Amino acid sequence: MAGSTPRIPDATVARLPLYRRALLELDEQTTANVSSERLAEMAGVNAAKVRKDLSYLGSYGTRGVGYDVEFLLFHVSRALGLTSDWPVVIVGMGNLGQALANYRGFTERGFPVAALVDVDPAKVGSEIDGRLVDHLDDLDRLVAERGIAIAIIATPAAVAQEVAERVVEAGVQSVLNFAPTVVTLPDGVPVRKVDLATELQILSFYQQRRASTSGADH
Repeated sequence: MAGSTPRIPDATVARLPLYRRALLELDEQTTANVSSERLAEMAGVNAAKVRKDLSYLGSYGTRGVGYDVEFLLFHVSRALGLTSDWPVVIVGMGNLGQALANYRGFTERGFPVAALVDVDPAKVGSEIDGRLVDHLDDLDRLVAERGIAIAIIATPAAVAQEVAERVVEAGVQSVLNFAPTVVTLPDGVPVRKVDLATELQILSFYQQRRASTSGADH
């Protein structure tokens, strides 16, 4: 269809935050232009991939000059939906949920924590980092009043699926799942999973392989 926005591949979307982080660093250093090679080095990918990924946003590079850092930062941020804030609710005020609630980086990056939710009577009504912990039963009202777009699930695995369904029912459009289990939601509701234990096990694999290789060298 003429004039329609080209679909950006999922793999490219996953790399855009890496480019944005590098561009923010360059912008803070008041660097005016950056080559695809330098951007690739900072993002940990190859230059051809950088050029291909950024081509989905339009042709912003100039031969012999590179990319205008400020201009490209705006377009990458816009593609990621970061030119406006996306209020977040954190569900589950255990140790992980409280740590996430205390993390100031969400607000700095355009994801203000608009609500904290739990079902434990000992936690509901308390305050974490100056925010009141509400009951899960109030979720519909909170989502409507505060324009909450994203839910972060930090509950035990056993209730994560039920909670995920509940937040979608309340009108939340995206879910970030920290619970150590897979949650299934309707098509059209993006879910990202952060599994710290799995990541540590992958590191364990490489650590063991490194130790084995080191031992074989002796």
